Amino acid sequence: MADLAPLFARIQDDLTAARRAQDKDALLLLGTVLADLRNRELDSSGPLTDDDVIDVVRRGIKRRRESQQMYETGGRAELAAREAAEAHALEQYLPPAVGDDELRVAVRAAVAAGAANIGAVMGRVMPQFKGRADGSRISAIAKEELAQQ
Repeated sequence: MADLAPLFARIQDDLTAARRAQDKDALLLLGTVLADLRNRELDSSGPLTDDDVIDVVRRGIKRRRESQQMYETGGRAELAAREAAEAHALEQYLPPAVGDDELRVAVRAAVAAGAANIGAVMGRVMPQFKGRADGSRISAIAKEELAQQ
């Protein structure tokens, strides 16, 4: 682990700062994320890149959002709030999100280049915005644009 991805190192530094501040919530959250990152590192053939770290963080956010929804459905507002706070804390490790206008331009370019169905559009657009845009947002915009054709 000599060559850490900058984002991986940032998470480790934040964990160290949380230890010094005795912030138990941050310690638990960042410790869990680092464990997920180390597991991913063991599964991969080499050191993690920032894209790998972003993928792990996104999965952590998704899990927390799903848990939040289940807690809200079950009437457990305090647990739902904790999950929402954890998801929000993890979002600081993601790159800035892409606006819908920029996504729409990319989708229109893919359609103009010959992508005639949702799969072809997604195949061309998703790699451009990996880690910066949610696939469901891209899909919704692609469906709108394809419906106008």
